[in-house]
Amino acid sequence: MSDVISAAAPRRCGLVAVLGAPNVGKSTLVNRLVGAKVTIVSPKVQTTRTRITGIAVDGAVQMIFVDTPGIFAPKRRLDRAMVEAAWRSAADADLVLLLVDAKRGVDEDSQRIVAGLKERKIATTLVLNKVDLVNKTVLLKLAAVLNQSGDFADTFMVSAETGDGVVEVKRHILAGLPEGPWLYPDDQLTDLSERLLAAEITREQVFRQLHEEVPYAIAVETEKWEEFKDGSARVDQVIYVQRDGHKKIVIGEKGQRIKAIGAAARAELANILGRNIHLFLHVKVAADWSERREFYRMWGLEFDA
Repeated sequence: MSDVISAAAPRRCGLVAVLGAPNVGKSTLVNRLVGAKVTIVSPKVQTTRTRITGIAVDGAVQMIFVDTPGIFAPKRRLDRAMVEAAWRSAADADLVLLLVDAKRGVDEDSQRIVAGLKERKIATTLVLNKVDLVNKTVLLKLAAVLNQSGDFADTFMVSAETGDGVVEVKRHILAGLPEGPWLYPDDQLTDLSERLLAAEITREQVFRQLHEEVPYAIAVETEKWEEFKDGSARVDQVIYVQRDGHKKIVIGEKGQRIKAIGAAARAELANILGRNIHLFLHVKVAADWSERREFYRMWGLEFDA
């Protein structure tokens, strides 16, 4: 139970948007705050494509965390859609956290986000991440620079990876959310459907296992979900790639790579859902998948952003 809000207090509920440049640790922080894995984590930039919601309850407070796509200078339709989704989340939120990679410092993306928040007059809390990798003098200087250029009510220093400092951020969130009824059951961790969650888990394994071999432009779709009486489920998915050469890489020699991706995704999904999953993966070439409206609709993104 929280030491800030007691269970006897009036219920509170609010949306907490986590903003930042690509690959600053937003997904890791959201998973840490929720206390369970609700959004995929990858060393690749721009991993998160849609607004992933993680839900946590502490005492009388329900916190609804939104892991947003990284904000950067968009070049393609998908880029524009992701950046638009992130800004939309910030505008809708009761509390906004701007996560900055302390090791990376103030880069162009961070400057762009700080300016955007100021222009939109969005009240924001600054969170410096990966502070375990930077000495204190550099941290204090970085915090001063960011506070000078932006308008932040509070500043926190954390390591989302280790959990250091995250409790203080959570206390800040608990105290800042408005009174209101809870929007989700108290045992629900995410608003993602099982089909979309399964697709995200597989996409994570593609990123993790192929590293730099296959470009960022892949998509995973759950085509079929069949429930069985014993509680298990058969899940059929398609991994879309843009070139024949990419298809060969994903499948691997004698199908070994696709088997490894499937085994890891199956185990991860079974662990999250608490039941057996029979996962079947197929790879298709679709050079224009990033220009298809159905993918944007599936991810909750605006096609014409």
